Amino acid sequence: MQEVLVLYYSHRGSVRALAEMIARGIDSVPGASARLRTVPRVSAVCEATESDIPERGAPYAEMRDLEECIGLAIGSPTRFGNMAAPMKYFLDSTAGPWLSGALAGKPACVFTSTASQHGGQESTLLSMMTPLLHHGMLIVGLPFSEPDLTRTRSGGSPYGATHWAGKDENTQLTDEEKRLAKALGKRLAETALKLATP
Repeated sequence: MQEVLVLYYSHRGSVRALAEMIARGIDSVPGASARLRTVPRVSAVCEATESDIPERGAPYAEMRDLEECIGLAIGSPTRFGNMAAPMKYFLDSTAGPWLSGALAGKPACVFTSTASQHGGQESTLLSMMTPLLHHGMLIVGLPFSEPDLTRTRSGGSPYGATHWAGKDENTQLTDEEKRLAKALGKRLAETALKLATP
């Protein structure tokens, strides 16, 4: 069984819900298995620290998770059209895998959630792609052959899976958002297995 890393930061739970759907899509592909990991919050107060084990959700990511995966899905909430600071902080610490080329040639995808429908979902997805391209990764998106891309009235983008939480911060994914996230995970896993085959 080859593992695909699903790495996310989730503040209210929406991104975690997308990560779980992407993991289901990965797990639906024979020979592939999802490895869920998260990153800790960051604080402007130097003395503030997170516990070694998160209160809920996946364990915190380590560099070996990046080195051992055959593909990578990265998710973050939208912060002013960009990824959230905890994900950026983690990615900024990946110089070791970058220098060794641990991720070069592996496929990757991105996903996000935002409170407003026009709150920068696609620019956030693009912001997460940039460090992955620096790592030499191959970006996998959602093709318009996925019928939910043209049907959705909530989240969904050819750049990656998205969720629109609304002003009430609803963490419940719509049926279209669930199907698109699963489709993205499946597409990532299938691509990763093809590229991992010698």
